[in-house]
Amino acid sequence: MTATEAGLGAQRQSLSFLWLYALAAAGGAVAYVPFLTVLLPERVTGFAGSSGVAVLAYTAFAGAIAASFANIGFGWLSDRTGLRRPWIFGGVVLSGFLLVAMARVDSLVDLIPMIIAWQLALNMMLGPLAAWAGDVVPDAQKGLLGGLLSLAPALGALSGALVTWPGLASPDARLTLVALIVAAMVLPVLIFGHPRPMPSLMEEAPPVQDPLLVERAPVARMWLARLLVQVAEAALFAFLLFWFRSIDRNVTDNDTAAVFSIVLCVSVPLALAAGRWSDRNNRPVLPLTIGAGLGSLGLLAMATAQTLLTAIGSYILFGLATSVFLALHSSQTLRVLPRPRTRGRDLGFFNLTNTVPSLIMPWLTLALVPVFGFDALFLLLAALAAAACLILLSMRRI
Repeated sequence: MTATEAGLGAQRQSLSFLWLYALAAAGGAVAYVPFLTVLLPERVTGFAGSSGVAVLAYTAFAGAIAASFANIGFGWLSDRTGLRRPWIFGGVVLSGFLLVAMARVDSLVDLIPMIIAWQLALNMMLGPLAAWAGDVVPDAQKGLLGGLLSLAPALGALSGALVTWPGLASPDARLTLVALIVAAMVLPVLIFGHPRPMPSLMEEAPPVQDPLLVERAPVARMWLARLLVQVAEAALFAFLLFWFRSIDRNVTDNDTAAVFSIVLCVSVPLALAAGRWSDRNNRPVLPLTIGAGLGSLGLLAMATAQTLLTAIGSYILFGLATSVFLALHSSQTLRVLPRPRTRGRDLGFFNLTNTVPSLIMPWLTLALVPVFGFDALFLLLAALAAAACLILLSMRRI
């Protein structure tokens, strides 16, 4: 190995750490996906009966607000202490304990405060975990990191199917099973992950003549582009089954789950390929731009779909494009944050692009679809995705 090659190798993070980190990030998804999508609705329905949908909406709203503040707060605390691992470990233990303890909750009065406490503990893990990647993964590998992060939603969805497998575990035991799976996925990176130090990633950006324009403009554009795409993704996640049934009444929830599974599984190799390409060619924003553009085209196709086959095909185009976009965006965001000392806090503000759409879109969809139909909704979402594409096109090459 030459001195040059050795120098280049020192600037790259070990693949073993990247895979362990990706496993931990997927564990973060497993921590909330099966609970919020399957286990919590079951418990709320058991408590509230026919009014369970309304109760679930209010519970989800309160939890999302708590998650938003907690992600910012614990990210900031990990910045201030200069430590990520202790916060991640504490979040794993505390969120797991609270999840298991929910088996003992027997009323809505107790459930909602427990959900809020669990969200706080969960984001004690998620906030510092996201910031840790920014501390140790160099820009030359952020595309690969984004591709690996695409495993998170896929494994999150598969975990929901696993813990609800008939005969595997009782409703209460499912909560314990989720907590154990999360610990098994997150703890290895804390125990065995020894990332190479990257001092250059902890250095403040050099002073520039106009920091507001040069440093913050990419951050604002990346934030807004993700928000616009997330709005479209949140709307489709909640109402895809209803749209399929508006075209073909014979569509079942299992059919919709199968389409979701196809999108999640196929998006992983696509995201890995796109991420590796962006690393090799030093074009981190181009795959994001293409993803937003293809997502807009998929929504336009959905607005004009007349048969179930075309509806499924157009959704798959949208789903693959936005899944790759969101995975790569999560890693490339780390590239544009200008202040390493506030990386955790700043990523918490980026996390609002995940929580805010889920609070807004269900109500907007319910107001729009009954009057104008799904076609109007998809045209609106296509415009938002197209706007995200144009925003990214306007960014200088970074």
